[in-house]
Amino acid sequence: MHRELNSGLLAKPTPTPPRRLLAAELWGLGDLALALPFLREASRHADVTLLAKPHAAPLLRRFAPEVALCSLHAPWSAFRGKYRLHRWPWRELQRFVHTLRAARFDLAVSARPDPREHALLRLAGPQRMVGFPRLGSSLLLSHTLPPPADPHRRARWQSLAHFCGWDIPPPVANPPGGKSIVIHTGAAQPTRRWPRDRYEEIAARLRGLGWQVTLLDDRLNDLDRLLDTLAAADRFIGNDSGPGHLAALLGVPTFTIFGPQLPARFAPVHSQAAWLEGSPCRFKPCHDDCRFARPHCLMDRTVEEVWTAVQRWLN
Repeated sequence: MHRELNSGLLAKPTPTPPRRLLAAELWGLGDLALALPFLREASRHADVTLLAKPHAAPLLRRFAPEVALCSLHAPWSAFRGKYRLHRWPWRELQRFVHTLRAARFDLAVSARPDPREHALLRLAGPQRMVGFPRLGSSLLLSHTLPPPADPHRRARWQSLAHFCGWDIPPPVANPPGGKSIVIHTGAAQPTRRWPRDRYEEIAARLRGLGWQVTLLDDRLNDLDRLLDTLAAADRFIGNDSGPGHLAALLGVPTFTIFGPQLPARFAPVHSQAAWLEGSPCRFKPCHDDCRFARPHCLMDRTVEEVWTAVQRWLN
């Protein structure tokens, strides 16, 4: 296959718009929420299939119903034990690749500089592949893209859209007119969970100011119900986690309490998004593998600090 690796060709749109496109986003809800504007725009121009975990199904139904889902729990996306290769479901992966090859995609795209993802997409047999190379994975790609100047994860999807000749519309932003606020205290990893009792103190203070507060956590694992609850809110407060990105996708202004990650990379995409960054740490961003007994970057943020920032955001 011809490989366009000349640096002068990297940012130019593809001359042949895709008819059957395969996109991969194999990680968490927040990552998927950031990919959805690309998927929604892509579905206006091509038959699109998303390679993702099963939790993508309710999100596609609501935000991009024209996109087909091909479900996979990629073994390398597990937080623990991802490199125990003898435990990987090799036969299942082989059958999965066979199914993908039968679809005959003419373009596959990946927003992650992840050689494992690139290898899987290459095995799917697309005519062309475009992505962001790392550790020699440019050998798997027919078109390579440079890292965007903007470090935010959404910028990579915007670069892929530009390559295809598309523009992603700006995000929806609902005007905050009511007094309903959802607080979500959960997160996939403990290093991103500000303590629930502190959230309860924030909720009590908000109720004292006349806000109607709904307090949620990870026990609400029905995504359709979560989306309905978020869509009915006027504001959202939570951790650096998927529900905040879903709220922003629904047009709800968000306030995020960050810990080990950086807002410049993962803040919810909303014109009225605000946040409190985690305390300084020389290891940030540490991608949830904290070197200390407790993630002090998150736990050192007091109720008073958060409350002051929340009041500023509400005003």
